Amino acid sequence: MLYVPIALSELRDTRLEKAKALKTLGKGPYGLNFRPTDSAAVLQGKYKDLPNGEEKKDEVSIAGRVTSRRVMGKLAFFTLSDETGIIQLFLEKATLNRNEDSDNPKNNFENITSLVDSGDWIGVSGILRRTDRGELSIKVFEWSMLSKSLQPLPDKWHGLADVEKRYRQRYLDLIVNPQSRKTFRTRALLVSSIRRWLDEKEFLEIETPVLQSEAGGADARPFITHHNTLDLPLYLRIATELHLKRLVVGGFQRVYELGRIFRNEGISTRHNPEFTSVEIYEAFADYFDMMDLTENLLSSVCEKICGSTKINYQEQEIDLQPPWRRATMHDLVKEFTGIDFELFGDNADDAKAEMSREGLQVPDKADTVGSLLNEAFEQAVEPELIQPTFVMDYPIEISPLARKHRTKKGLVERFELFIVGRETANAFSELIDPIDQRERLLLQQAKKEAGDLEAQSLDEDFINALEVGMPPTGGLGIGIDRFVMLLTDSPSIRDVIAFPLLRPEANLKQTGK
Repeated sequence: MLYVPIALSELRDTRLEKAKALKTLGKGPYGLNFRPTDSAAVLQGKYKDLPNGEEKKDEVSIAGRVTSRRVMGKLAFFTLSDETGIIQLFLEKATLNRNEDSDNPKNNFENITSLVDSGDWIGVSGILRRTDRGELSIKVFEWSMLSKSLQPLPDKWHGLADVEKRYRQRYLDLIVNPQSRKTFRTRALLVSSIRRWLDEKEFLEIETPVLQSEAGGADARPFITHHNTLDLPLYLRIATELHLKRLVVGGFQRVYELGRIFRNEGISTRHNPEFTSVEIYEAFADYFDMMDLTENLLSSVCEKICGSTKINYQEQEIDLQPPWRRATMHDLVKEFTGIDFELFGDNADDAKAEMSREGLQVPDKADTVGSLLNEAFEQAVEPELIQPTFVMDYPIEISPLARKHRTKKGLVERFELFIVGRETANAFSELIDPIDQRERLLLQQAKKEAGDLEAQSLDEDFINALEVGMPPTGGLGIGIDRFVMLLTDSPSIRDVIAFPLLRPEANLKQTGK
């Protein structure tokens, strides 16, 4: 249980007494069900032309959470919030008390104004009335307590000023922050739109294992678990790639999976150890086809969700209307740093020296020209790619699952999509040569045995599948969370994951109540 400060504990005691009083009256405090006829948004739209001071005779019912209350003598005004919006409740003593049995005053004005607090869930029925001040309201005839809130809501003016608390107690954030509710509604619509788009293009979604005997398909440190009955070490998947490729070997020409991925990595505004991606594979395609697919998919979803391919992100206008810029990693590094890595051949020492002269850091682990090229790109180029840009033709040593470039030695047919300085998608002309794939995964295995926790393992069954025969294939992975961040103008990945992983709170206390 969460720690409750003393001041809140006293308020909780008061609310517990009200809950007991409601139980005595036969008004809850925890209802079984309720059948609302309408929602706040429907009523606001249906009766938007009701003149001030007038009423409608049609009776309606609605359920929601009380978010504010004002009691003024024989009148009271509550604000009721449901999933769609808010509406005012008009509570009049004469109306609520007129049909009350004096021996059973459970529905009266005094009870609703004294026993119902902000945060409580209630159901009401009544008629629509536009107040003299122009506020559409439900003139309440009857009310039911559906769930008594034992803790008060955050202050309505200041909301949840503690950003960390917004993530830890997302339910409070959703109650007081309409923008958060909008963000997660947008996320749900975005996910369903991606699935619908792919389904219409005759891609088939097939689920692959979350628990795997080999964690492959990406350079990432996996989470390790154990199956007790089989006495078998297992990993949470770090990608869906290798199993989806097995499906292509088996004869499915267009497959995808949209789901959770788990990587035992750090936490930042861009990273959460549990995130969502969609991986898409198309037989007889290459990375050029994947660029076209990416442009069409993301621009179509953006237009459907936002009404336009032009959006604003952190005060910058981003245009997702295709075509997007396409440039090689070599050309971009030369453009932003002046360094032409093609001149170095295999001489890593010359590349390091030139990077140092240009003020770039040279990590110890970067010991080849290709890995140094990637370091220069990440430091000097990546943050500058604001508009959608396909970065093409990556070094082979950092791309163990991608096909060798058809014309350029030392490179592979791979691209990554960058928007607002963030990687949003990654794609290959897939490596289908089992001999080449084995050699590259053996190099990865050697790195892993030397202590690289993110290096991949040799998956013998995957190699066996390639030996059975895989057709030329284009593969694509898109980070759903980062795309949602873009479309909802969210600066942190934790704003778009309903329940992000957080460090445990220090000195967490418990209440015994």
